[in-house]
Amino acid sequence: MPCGQPESGGAAAPARYVLGVDVGSTAVKCHVYDRVAAVRGSSCRKVESLYPRPGWVELDPEVLWSQFIGVIKEAVQAAGLHMRQVAGLGISTQRATFITWHKKTGKPFHNFISWQDLRSAELVNSWNRSLLLKVIHVIFTVLHFLTGNDRYLAPSFLTFSTHQTSMKLSWVFKNIPEVTAKKNNCCFGTVDTWLLYRLTKGSVYATDYSNASSTGIFEPVNSGFNFGSADSEIFGVPVPIMSLVADQQSAMFGECCFHPGDVKLTMGTGGFWNINTGGNLYASKRDLYPLIGWKIGDEVVYITEGCMSDIGNAIKWAQDINLFTNVDETAEMARSIADSQGVCFVPGFQVSANDPCLCASFMGLKPTTSRNHLVRAILESVAFRNKQLYDTIVKKVHIPLQTVRADGGVSNNSFVMQMTSDLINKKIEKPANTDMSSLGAAFLAGLASGLWTDKEQLKKLRRIEAVFEPQKDLEEYRPAMDTWMQAVKRSLH
Repeated sequence: MPCGQPESGGAAAPARYVLGVDVGSTAVKCHVYDRVAAVRGSSCRKVESLYPRPGWVELDPEVLWSQFIGVIKEAVQAAGLHMRQVAGLGISTQRATFITWHKKTGKPFHNFISWQDLRSAELVNSWNRSLLLKVIHVIFTVLHFLTGNDRYLAPSFLTFSTHQTSMKLSWVFKNIPEVTAKKNNCCFGTVDTWLLYRLTKGSVYATDYSNASSTGIFEPVNSGFNFGSADSEIFGVPVPIMSLVADQQSAMFGECCFHPGDVKLTMGTGGFWNINTGGNLYASKRDLYPLIGWKIGDEVVYITEGCMSDIGNAIKWAQDINLFTNVDETAEMARSIADSQGVCFVPGFQVSANDPCLCASFMGLKPTTSRNHLVRAILESVAFRNKQLYDTIVKKVHIPLQTVRADGGVSNNSFVMQMTSDLINKKIEKPANTDMSSLGAAFLAGLASGLWTDKEQLKKLRRIEAVFEPQKDLEEYRPAMDTWMQAVKRSLH
């Protein structure tokens, strides 16, 4: 039955389903969820990034729009439903990827500029070397020393990075004359805002707290909220748009990390550790930074985040050069040998903001090195970086940490999961469905549309597929991790 068409010969069934769409860096996915959060239908399309110049990463807006609409229609059709049965649409999106477009015509001035894009590196470096920033550091260091107030801590070591939307937007104003010429008719938006604008034919221009807090440009509304309806020309009927949320915050909501101390680990294209800090906003501390998790009604939940690049894309690269055929093989390949024989992998495909000369590398190669050693070294690098970031969290976030809940494609790798559990000496839960960004968006849409009543009901819907508990002592890994850290140092600068 075509999507958007009512069943013939009778009234449409009640709206008892929600859609969760995740517009990620590598794929656009849509899942149809019923009242018990079971997936009734799905669709996925691969996102093709564009690399017009070295360091530039873009997305074609028209292709992304076509993929977005396509996966929704396909998922609903796969579920054997029609659009009239959808109570609400929830949209989770990659953060800090943005576009500008003409307010009246809706025509984009340029492609989406990805959060991974490095075109603002020169501008970032200029600001980070500036006398003004050094003066700010000195002033706030003194204020923090005199008062002991953490609110002065973050500005004392403030630095800009290429991930920040504001830096890339500044680049756009300087380098795309059409944007400056049409500034009175220019709209700016992250992926969520642009999709909402297109879905409502330009009648709604908004974002939510989670996406806005990731840009520094902040005039949002609730994460779970009635944003209006998709125009009926798109799906055949008006579909209520009930949530917008950033992907990592959405995954955290999908994992039901609702209480202070709850921890979520996402291992997808990149890796993200998120800690619920409740109503307390923790100041940025080097490798960690504060964000807004979500806002529902009067409740604003803050989180602290640490991230690392090159998780899933490093494994994908290894597959592309034929180190293995199927990603499911990698855990067994790693276990088939006692260790990596001193081989270390240093990830660095996405150049570090702190060290633009960091290079990706294998070190310690020998005549006896096999594919299994190379694959194990790549997987070990993921676990070692998880350990580093977890230790930073324990040291700097003074909240008792609860069970770690993992998601993302790499969480399906039992070798990485077990090794991470051993290294941090903590239990890690893996859900049955690892597409938590889609589920989180659906949960928020379901709460806003009345499909579910409260977060306590959502917690009862969680399905845990596996639990990884520490099996080895940290000291057993110490020699390998020390060798890996030496390899990292040799890849710097």
